[in-house]
Amino acid sequence: MLNVPNRRLVLAHFWLAFIAFFAALLLGEWQMFVRSPLFDWLRNPELYYRSVTAHGSAMGYVFPTLVAMGFGYAIVELALKQALIGIRWAWAGFILVVVGTLTAMAPVALGKASVLYTFYPPLLGSVFYYLGVVLVVVGSWIWVVLMAVNLRAWRKVHPGETVPLAMFANNAGAYLWAWTSLGAAIEILFLILPVAFGWKQTVDAGLARVFFSWTLHAIVYFWLMPAYIAFYTLVPRAIGGRLYSDAMARFSFVLFLVFSMPIGIHHLFQDPQVGTGVKFLHAVFTAMVSVPTLLTVFTICASVEIAGRMRGGQGRFGWIAALPWKNPLMLALALSFIMLGFGGAGGLINMSYQLDYAIHNTQWITGHFHLIFGGAIVIMYFAVAYDLWPHLTGRALDCWKLMRIQLWLWFVGMMVVTLPWHWVGILGMPRRMAYYDYSHADLAPMALSVIITFCGGLLLLASGLLFLWILASGHRARQTSLPAFRFSAPVHAGARIPVALNTFGLWLALMIGLSVVNYGFPIAQLIATPNTAVPAVPIR
Repeated sequence: MLNVPNRRLVLAHFWLAFIAFFAALLLGEWQMFVRSPLFDWLRNPELYYRSVTAHGSAMGYVFPTLVAMGFGYAIVELALKQALIGIRWAWAGFILVVVGTLTAMAPVALGKASVLYTFYPPLLGSVFYYLGVVLVVVGSWIWVVLMAVNLRAWRKVHPGETVPLAMFANNAGAYLWAWTSLGAAIEILFLILPVAFGWKQTVDAGLARVFFSWTLHAIVYFWLMPAYIAFYTLVPRAIGGRLYSDAMARFSFVLFLVFSMPIGIHHLFQDPQVGTGVKFLHAVFTAMVSVPTLLTVFTICASVEIAGRMRGGQGRFGWIAALPWKNPLMLALALSFIMLGFGGAGGLINMSYQLDYAIHNTQWITGHFHLIFGGAIVIMYFAVAYDLWPHLTGRALDCWKLMRIQLWLWFVGMMVVTLPWHWVGILGMPRRMAYYDYSHADLAPMALSVIITFCGGLLLLASGLLFLWILASGHRARQTSLPAFRFSAPVHAGARIPVALNTFGLWLALMIGLSVVNYGFPIAQLIATPNTAVPAVPIR
């Protein structure tokens, strides 16, 4: 079990994360309700855009950041077997995230910052929204520094030893976040805040979009890092097996560092201010980021087969029946992989320079990223919480039947929500619309799909509520004596790990180098082009 100060720190991060998650879940369902033909619109579309901004900001910035931070602090003690260095700084980072969240959400709630999750200029919200986002990012940067400091301290005591996989992967996620968040930070500090403070009247919207694209897609891989850490280091142990390959796991994480950064401009395929050559380059690298995902699918499927055969499974497929399907982590993994497969297949369309024209800015995009993040990633956040909770509370969390019901509700709800979005996206239904006129002949056939997604949202709400109830009940459960927490052991324990897969220098250099190559030209070109600034449009 973690020591008391660290337990409180991790619990604080997790509880705030899951409360923000549920609030965002409520807002998302409300949006589906008011856009459906079930309800006569409130006649104030601005309320819808307040909700979209709050939903996206909480779900995209606050929730995954707090999960990654809390999980990271737990990993330091559980994997490195040392007390967290800098716990006061960790609490300071947490407080900054809390203050930043409240600072950003207050103007959103008041209708002063309905700029959506992407906050693209020239539309400009209250300066407090941007200052709040900055505080959240600065709080997370403290976490990044603490992860580096703690790993360095461990290396001094264990010179030449292999860094535990969980800590290696955790730091890969921290370094990725530090670099990818820099794009949005530059955009806010140097392009948006001078205008928000009233020091300037114009803003370079095209340059701002490019800087935000620096963050826009790589942030997805920061979101998935805790889920992938769970794939590799929690699931094989939980189901009674072993990790197929420690080295391949490390290779997957460092490839995410290299390939997840220089790809964000595929979100700007329809942007006239970015050249076609740069767009093609980002399309190529977007395809490359599938490599670590495919390596992960292979490695984890092999690890699961090992578990099935260790449990007595025979024949070509007999090991599947031998798996512990009643274990919530086994179920979460299977459901996550199904959603990852559907979401990844849809991503092939998004990354194609030509095919993107058909689905750009339609509900297809909404369906894709909800299936990847809200589906495949978030369901593994649930699994992480279920696995860690007894070690955070000292109490049993053995209501496996309720956990399985919760996971099934999330899976079914997410599929019911996202698959119709893909379909109506192909038909051309735009996203980010406050309401639709279903009396129009082109939109009338889509009305049923919107009702279906609303029903799927109700399942998601039920799942989220049940999840919070399970965690809360864990604080009141019987006290239990727990064995020492352990992560998954590889098949070949003690095997030599190459230096390149035990350090980050090479991979960080490649990450920074490729980012400079892929972003340097469009940024330099836009900076050098005269008269690109446009008047800001503040929200009154």
